[in-house]
Amino acid sequence: MTLYRQGSDAGLSPILRPRTADLISHNGTLLIEWVEKHGSPFHLVSPEALGENARALTDVLAQHGVNHALYYGAKVNKSPGLMHAALNAGIGVDVSSLYELRDTLALGAAGDRIVATGPAKTRAFHDALIACKALISVDSPEELDDLSARLPEDGEPQPVLLRLRPGSQAGSRFGMDADEVLLCLSVIAADKRFRFDGLHFHLSGYGWETRAAAIREASWLISEARAIGLTPRMIDIGGGLPIRYVDARGYQAHIERQSAADYRNHKQPSSFYPYGGEVSAADWLGCLLAAALDDGRSIADYFRDENLTLALEPGRALADQAAVSVFRITRVKTLGPDTAVVFVEGSSFSACETWFASEFLIDPIIIPAAAYTPAEKPCKAYLAGHSCLDEDVLTNRWLDFPAMPRAGDLLVYANTAGYQMDLLENEFHRHPMPKRFRVHHGADGMPFLTTDDLEMYL
Repeated sequence: MTLYRQGSDAGLSPILRPRTADLISHNGTLLIEWVEKHGSPFHLVSPEALGENARALTDVLAQHGVNHALYYGAKVNKSPGLMHAALNAGIGVDVSSLYELRDTLALGAAGDRIVATGPAKTRAFHDALIACKALISVDSPEELDDLSARLPEDGEPQPVLLRLRPGSQAGSRFGMDADEVLLCLSVIAADKRFRFDGLHFHLSGYGWETRAAAIREASWLISEARAIGLTPRMIDIGGGLPIRYVDARGYQAHIERQSAADYRNHKQPSSFYPYGGEVSAADWLGCLLAAALDDGRSIADYFRDENLTLALEPGRALADQAAVSVFRITRVKTLGPDTAVVFVEGSSFSACETWFASEFLIDPIIIPAAAYTPAEKPCKAYLAGHSCLDEDVLTNRWLDFPAMPRAGDLLVYANTAGYQMDLLENEFHRHPMPKRFRVHHGADGMPFLTTDDLEMYL
């Protein structure tokens, strides 16, 4: 049977990197053996994909002659292998908690390769950041006051960014408006314990146009900072670079024809991540760099002329194609002649879009434990988890299967590293946390696993 299709006729079949496609297409028996040994679900992580994604972005920046700093948004995934891959690729890490910071430091990162974001940093987090002189994005005047109270009276100045809340995000609880940024600049200018490195923003949505508009706002504040004697060196535009999970034309065709009848609960979600976007993250970045500022210069020209570094904190875009998640079917409950609910050994906590009133618009790949017969007929089914919660549904969308799935078959969700595989995972019903492995290939070409935990990289 065909496990997946690619191209404009592929509907919502996932785009797969060649090595992942080969693993799924030619190693079904091995995947079943791994599930028998390690349980369901489990996650297969490919850290080398992160390095490939980082190179694609830095190549664009280098082509435009723009000084840059790339930080992997560690919150996107709990894998230490992906953190390790980021550091190996020569980029930094964006941490949003004391625990992410500790893991990054354990992997050997120096403070100058770490940026700390998030609006509610604790005293302990501040103290640890100060100790390693990581770059701290300050979210508010109140945080600047808190940070000032923690700084020693002597030693190297503490590098900080000020987080701007651009006009397009006026309703956000994150960052500061221009007047608050100006207030903080005056405080920093009077306190030699601080080193003002520049401005930071992180916007909702995935349009490069909103980032271009925010850079226009930030450029004025950069000039104001220089006018009072500060020497900013950076504008950090956060993340939000889009990635493509499925073919763009197939995705658009699905969006245009879908209706409430395509969902078992007759509730069509009002919004989705743009799973079938028209541009890659690298193309998106190229569009941003070519955008014009008010004075007619391109953004790339501005960063070159002003000797500024463009910093980015991609999460999902760096974790693109870096993991798949494997679920074993435990039971199939017939609902009608050609409809069913498929229960997997695992829960929607490991594929979490339904918890946000949306859907992961990628079809899972079925790996049958035994071959289907020609007499078996296609069917539609939705996927449910093994918990006692009615909301524990991996997809409310009716999925087309070439035959009725069976207990023991596997369902593989591709490209789950970005906010999917472990964002909500827990030990509900006292089930152990799903295991995470790194896939390697031996001299004979056969895949084998190692555990993806911190100790493997120390």
